[in-house]
Amino acid sequence: MDEQSQQYLNQYLSSLSELEREKYSSFSSDYFCGDEENANVCAELIRTGVKTATCSLAAWYDSDDELMPSVGHLQVVLNWQQQPICIVEIDSVETCRYNEVTAEFAFAEGEGDRSLASWRETHWQFFSGECAELNITPKDDMLLVLERFHVVYE
Repeated sequence: MDEQSQQYLNQYLSSLSELEREKYSSFSSDYFCGDEENANVCAELIRTGVKTATCSLAAWYDSDDELMPSVGHLQVVLNWQQQPICIVEIDSVETCRYNEVTAEFAFAEGEGDRSLASWRETHWQFFSGECAELNITPKDDMLLVLERFHVVYE
């Protein structure tokens, strides 16, 4: 975590009681999405409480390079310019097949028109690119990691 993100996280942690701070032991900072426009849009959607969920390709966690998300983890949400926008706490983590994602989850992701059809179209494109990076073939039943979170600090 860079210094600016660490300072932002420390501001939040210092606002908590010692007992509240003790429940947190996992921290990171990152932006959402893979390009400037979407990273900045997602950061704002998260900050305003519109986006309360995200998902990732489970195959990313098959290596030791990426840690599986966990309940209670705090993430400093960054914009594309690496500026802290808010902090979220992960509330739940589950796996689901791409073709089993529900309309409710698509709505919670908060992007586009929030419909399942829109979610499927944009995420198929996104995950196809990720599959290419991993040298695997995208499939309707590819396993995803679904996260739900809420903003704890801005």
